[in-house]
Amino acid sequence: MVDHRTPTERELEILKILWARGEATVREVYEEMSRSAPIVQNTVQAFLRTMEEKQLVTHRVAGRSFIYRPLVKRDQTNRNLATNLLDRVFDGAIDQMVQSVISAQQPTTAEIARLEELLQTAKQNANQNSQKGERS
Repeated sequence: MVDHRTPTERELEILKILWARGEATVREVYEEMSRSAPIVQNTVQAFLRTMEEKQLVTHRVAGRSFIYRPLVKRDQTNRNLATNLLDRVFDGAIDQMVQSVISAQQPTTAEIARLEELLQTAKQNANQNSQKGERS
């Protein structure tokens, strides 16, 4: 089932701009987006209206400008997108997803160290959860 609040690729691009800035006008979002790909300001405005309907963003009025800010947090959006990808593409198999990512792009030494930290934390959590299950 598709979550209608899940941002599309273009909406995610807009959200990244808003997360970085905190808030921005249609023109500011347009100017930033147009640096990397051709886009029309009216298209950006239409995306923002749709995103407001989806409750991804909200706006306030300042003079004649609409100033948009995100309603969704970056970390929660990232988790939702990752869960969606994990379920749709990898049938919930985390190891297959990680293997696929690593084979597509070799992680840096710093990324490997961070992954090891994450795995250690996951192991500790799994052990604690299994111990709680044994006590029940």
